[in-house]
Amino acid sequence: MLVNAGMKKINFSGGEPFLVQRGKFLGELVKYCKKELKMESVTIVSNGSLITEKWFEQYASYLDILAVSCDSFNEEVNKMIGRHSKGKNHLQVLEQVQGWCEDYGVMFKINSVITIHNYDEDMSGPIQRLNPVRWKVFQCLLIDGENAGVGALRQAEELTITDEQFEIFCKRHENLKQFVPESNEKMRNSYLILDEYMRFLDNTEGTKKPSNSLLDVGVADALNHSGFDETMFVKRGGKYKWSRGDTTLDW
Repeated sequence: MLVNAGMKKINFSGGEPFLVQRGKFLGELVKYCKKELKMESVTIVSNGSLITEKWFEQYASYLDILAVSCDSFNEEVNKMIGRHSKGKNHLQVLEQVQGWCEDYGVMFKINSVITIHNYDEDMSGPIQRLNPVRWKVFQCLLIDGENAGVGALRQAEELTITDEQFEIFCKRHENLKQFVPESNEKMRNSYLILDEYMRFLDNTEGTKKPSNSLLDVGVADALNHSGFDETMFVKRGGKYKWSRGDTTLDW
């Protein structure tokens, strides 16, 4: 339904999308989107901890981009932030996944959330060495009911930084070719987010307000209640070289 309505790119994220069946379910979704639906771009965001080379052997040919979340190149800071899997070194996981992406022809990307614990860090050296095709840098964003407010599973208020602190971090890294910063202003409402019930999530008022499921009302009706800001999507560089075979666009 989404492809028939014009969807060109899909990104699977979470939570951790490799949790279900150790990635088999995700692999089959990726395969279906690329092989059956012929989508331009199929991407995944993961913390990397459950990815195996066997998964790459089975599904890498159907994947365009794999992004691994890494908020610091200091393992102790990652633990402090919560970007850490028990019994694993997150930075070693990052290196391993980067190597598999290179071996199997998947474009490698890094996502970092900038908080009070890492805004003063210089990540230039590791980013240059790992050489991702894109390094997406997000200012920590509060969403009521998700990481802030009553009933939230996590409380991130103490992690937030000011616009000025985010700008300090950006200035330090602005010369890196892969650097793609996203402030709270750019991030809010410039993504089309679907939950597990196929409902678009509207973040206009600082929370994730669900539309009716597109399975019940169709794509167009659900999309009208998504809060999507197409202008900001374009402004933040939402359209880029997102397919292996795309030679017309830059990163």
